[in-house]
Amino acid sequence: MADPSSYRPKPGEIPDTPGVYRFRDEHRRVIYVGKAKSLRQRLANYFQDLASLHPRTRTMVTTAASVEWTVVSTEVEALQMEYSWIKEFDPRFNVKYRDDKSYPYLAVTMNEEFPRVQVMRGHKRKGVRYFGPYGHAWAIRDTVDLLLRVFPVRTCSAGVFKNATRTGRPCLLGYIGKCSAPCVDRVSADEHRDLAEDFCDFMAGRTGTYIRRLEQQMADAAEEMEYERAARLRDDIGALKKAMEKSAVVLADATDADLIAVAEDELEAAVQIFHVRGGRVRGQRGWVTDKVEEITTGALVEHALQQLYGEEKGDSVPKEVLVPALPEPVEPVQEWLAERRGSGVSLRIPQRGDKKALMETVQRNAQQALVLHKTKRASDLTTRSRALEEIAEALDLDGAPLRIECYDISHLQGDDVVASMVVFEDGLQRKSEYRRFQIKGFAGQDDVRSMHEVVSRRFRRYLAEKEKTGEWVDDASQTDLKDASGNDVPGLSGPGPRGAGENGLKDDDGRPRKFAYPPQLVVVDGGQPQVAAAKRALDELGIDDIAVCGLAKRLEEVWLPQEDDPVVLPRTSEGLYLLQRVRDEAHRFAITYQRTKRSQRFRSSPLDDVPGLGDTRKQALLKHFGSLKKLRSATIDQICEVPGIGRKTAETIAVALAQAAPAAPAVNTATGEIMDEEEPGTTGSGGDPVTAGAQDERRGQET
Repeated sequence: MADPSSYRPKPGEIPDTPGVYRFRDEHRRVIYVGKAKSLRQRLANYFQDLASLHPRTRTMVTTAASVEWTVVSTEVEALQMEYSWIKEFDPRFNVKYRDDKSYPYLAVTMNEEFPRVQVMRGHKRKGVRYFGPYGHAWAIRDTVDLLLRVFPVRTCSAGVFKNATRTGRPCLLGYIGKCSAPCVDRVSADEHRDLAEDFCDFMAGRTGTYIRRLEQQMADAAEEMEYERAARLRDDIGALKKAMEKSAVVLADATDADLIAVAEDELEAAVQIFHVRGGRVRGQRGWVTDKVEEITTGALVEHALQQLYGEEKGDSVPKEVLVPALPEPVEPVQEWLAERRGSGVSLRIPQRGDKKALMETVQRNAQQALVLHKTKRASDLTTRSRALEEIAEALDLDGAPLRIECYDISHLQGDDVVASMVVFEDGLQRKSEYRRFQIKGFAGQDDVRSMHEVVSRRFRRYLAEKEKTGEWVDDASQTDLKDASGNDVPGLSGPGPRGAGENGLKDDDGRPRKFAYPPQLVVVDGGQPQVAAAKRALDELGIDDIAVCGLAKRLEEVWLPQEDDPVVLPRTSEGLYLLQRVRDEAHRFAITYQRTKRSQRFRSSPLDDVPGLGDTRKQALLKHFGSLKKLRSATIDQICEVPGIGRKTAETIAVALAQAAPAAPAVNTATGEIMDEEEPGTTGSGGDPVTAGAQDERRGQET
């Protein structure tokens, strides 16, 4: 625990201007980001007598080891920079709203030639129209099912659409009139896009036009005694009105507004948002946050606005935002919202009428969400705390292991040997810090040796980032490190002094790599041999302050280094349940990576070995000849006919294909049919046939 006076800047060093500041811990990790109209006055508040600070603020300043700031010209710029830094650094002590669920949206993919209506979650994509969010996906599907009678827009996936185009037969919705079937040219691309535009207009609240148009068409059909058509139009009108009833009018004059309400206590706050478009509630969402600092309702509202509109532009930011309390000062926030919308935005507290009544409804929803969250979280916090305490007691640790790392090895009969590292902090998954390793120090199957290599490499990185000396680093152990997305983890790209240049241990802004943070407990998937290997790796590096244990699958025994007998936790122990979850997550992560590598190997082609031949020219070759078999039998002159392929490249391709052993015909084990060489999934590495049955057999033997 640091003394704030040890890193307190001198008063004259801090500028009396707007800016954004960052507190960092001893590992240089950013733990808090804030903004201020006057940096000097704001930072002075953190360096008062500790007894006078809010408990969470006191924890933050004693956890920090340094503070730095950036001067900006306006408060709006400070607001934008604060939002960007919070997104980038994910500071521990900042207010972070957690979605209580991943809300589904009704999306129309206007960026495609034939727009598609579908349910979407996650980040918004460019060129897609979104409506919602909705509380449940089934609510979207019910609404879409009603509207497809009137707006028969495509809802099928790309694969179904292509298959229908190839066969000339539409799907079931095309036959029953709930899709205009552009896949078989019943309507043109322009006509289908017009349908999608009408669908979007109706969902945006412009409903009266379509109802009146259909009513007039129904009356005309009845007058002309086209009673079947009139009945069909009557049913369409009924479907539209039923869809409209699902979102009743709450505000007159077709208002577009977002209403934000906050319910809070000393520890937590819940935020509820109602999205009103065209006077109707089109979506609802909610967030919950821990109050890790002393914060006002207005400041909570400001953070909620950043979370809501930080990535939005244009009409996604409504003309009117109604809140329970205004940020202080309100002008920069209002100006920031106007910049994101491209026109003026009214940010205010409703005082009377329908808007105040609706705000009271949103407030009740926020209060109920907070009560429900606290009911769930109380049990969750108690369980996790008890689990960590039981682990500490069973393993004789000095304190609860707040950060646990678990390692597992996976391979397929000695091939594609990989390892995983998963991280749990405070008993919860920290997926951003998961890592994957390829075992390259040796060939073959040896789980103990693999465990020693992985633990050595991980903690060699830890020491390298901790010590910051001029010592040189072995390049071979760094190049095959990957993050949870399969990308290389940036580090020292070659031999050289630590911390030097852009290839040093730190980023340009001083952020350390992820491996800079040590765990209190290392868990390995296995028994005595794996535990001994991990402990030996730590001892060789001189690390003696990290505990090691192993969890054996057979009897779920916990093994400790240099102990002949395991620690047996009760089957009902929360500590054992947590260790099992950590071990199972490491196994899942490792085996997923191993299967990915195996699939890539099975999909390999002799063309992959041709130097200088990229994906574009490989595709051009296969498109020109139709298959690898025909390409193999082609002459050099015929290969030269492919655009972009010169004679020298053609000769190299011919040699590579000649050296590759031709594949034996793959056989469908169910029918006895000999399948074509290029049929997807039937060719293994080097052209060896792999049938579905063989793949299933191999999958059952992987570790």
